Amino acid sequence: MKSILTIPRRTQNRLRRLAWLALALAGLLMAAPAGAEPPPFGMPFAGQPGPDTWLLSQAYGNTSGAYRQRNSTYRLGQGIHFGIDISAACGTTVVAIGDGVVAAVDGPYGSAPHNLMINHPNGYASLYGHLLERPRIAVGTRVERGQPVALSGDPDETCYSRPHLHLEIRDLTYRRAFNPIPLIDADWDNLTLAGGFGRNFQRDLDDPRRWQDLEDQPDIVFGGTIINNFARTWPPSFPNTPALGR
Repeated sequence: MKSILTIPRRTQNRLRRLAWLALALAGLLMAAPAGAEPPPFGMPFAGQPGPDTWLLSQAYGNTSGAYRQRNSTYRLGQGIHFGIDISAACGTTVVAIGDGVVAAVDGPYGSAPHNLMINHPNGYASLYGHLLERPRIAVGTRVERGQPVALSGDPDETCYSRPHLHLEIRDLTYRRAFNPIPLIDADWDNLTLAGGFGRNFQRDLDDPRRWQDLEDQPDIVFGGTIINNFARTWPPSFPNTPALGR
């Protein structure tokens, strides 16, 4: 029998979600075994997704958009898109994805023009970037999951170019970033139906199955070496491709 340590992480996450769903349907959620609890965080927007509210526009990981800019925009993140982008109109209310304490407002974490960092008691931190204005919340403020904390904006500060929220989940040193997909309780399959870009990953033709799933994406260490300099790849990489999201 395989040890759970030999099962791919994406398979472990799916098995946990299926176990939690089965228990919930049976009314036995309080008796859920260790490892079967739902993901710890919620979405950074309230309400339902849709073309007139918000949609996933770029996933975390080895996306084709990040790959084309692995030696420039995403060099610091080892060549991958180290957060998720959620398209939303400027001024859309951003909510905390979990209980925590505000750690930084407009800190040195990129995602201009404004950003917010929240530390969570479970060992993670969440970064909300490309905010419309400096968040009107003080460092040290305790927040609850679902509480409004900021307004989404546009990295180009036009509100018509590419308005979106950039969300990252890091460790409490802020040096390591994790894939938010398995950590956020959401229907990711449906959230990616609006367009192909949301789950369009660059393929390493020498290892074509690696990093091709929403949940099967690598953690990164900021400032580490680039991890996706593929010798043979698809789609083709063209130089000087403009940025699609940051």
